[in-house]
Amino acid sequence: MYQTRLFFKICSLVWILAVASGCDQHSSGSNKVTVTPPSVANTQPGERDLQPGLDKSPMDMCYYPVDYPKMKMSGNYKEPLIARIIYSRPQKNNRAVFGNLVKYGSVWRLGANEASEIEFFKDVNITGKKVQKGRYVIYCIPQVNDWTIVFNTDLYTWGLKIDSTKDQYKFTIPVAKTRFPYELFTMEFEEAEKGMKLNMEWDSLKASLPITW
Repeated sequence: MYQTRLFFKICSLVWILAVASGCDQHSSGSNKVTVTPPSVANTQPGERDLQPGLDKSPMDMCYYPVDYPKMKMSGNYKEPLIARIIYSRPQKNNRAVFGNLVKYGSVWRLGANEASEIEFFKDVNITGKKVQKGRYVIYCIPQVNDWTIVFNTDLYTWGLKIDSTKDQYKFTIPVAKTRFPYELFTMEFEEAEKGMKLNMEWDSLKASLPITW
C-alpha cells in the first residue's frame, strides 16, 4: 500500500513540473506578442524610415498565373507558368515622376538597379506581334499620351545601358490615370477576357500591355 501511494505521489510531482515548464515556455517563446509603437503604426509605408543598409528600391517578382508560386508549393497547380517579371521598385518620395524624374521621350528602365527582365515560357502574341518564348530586358520610352514598351536581348545589365541593336520587339500602348497615386513603381499581371495584361503603375499613371497565347 505504501509503495502504491509513493508511486502516485511521484507521478503527480512529475506532472506538476511538466505543466509549470510548459507554461514558462509559452510565456517567453515564439508566441510573444510584439506591439508596434503608435508612431510607426500610424505612418504610411512610404513614410517609414528604411533601416540602414536596406535598398531603397527593393527587388520584386510577379508571375502569371498570379498565384503560381503558391500553387507550385502546394502541388495543386493546373495551369502552366506563362510569364515572370523581375524588377526593382523605386519610390515616388514626394517627387513629380513623369515629365520630371522620368523624362518624356527618353528611355526609362521600368524599375531601378539591374535592368528589369520579363520571361515568357511559351510563345505569346502582343498587339498583333508574335513574341518567342525566352527572357528579355524590358524598358520604356514614355510620352504624354502613350508609352513604347521595348523587349531587348541585352541581358544581365546594370542600370539602363541598352544596346539598341538588340531590340527585338516594340509596342506602343495608351496611358491612363490611376484611381490613386502609387508610391512604389508596380508591375503586375492581371487576368483579362482574353489572355492577360501586364499593368505598369507609378504615381498617377498606368499603362497596360495586352498579352494572349
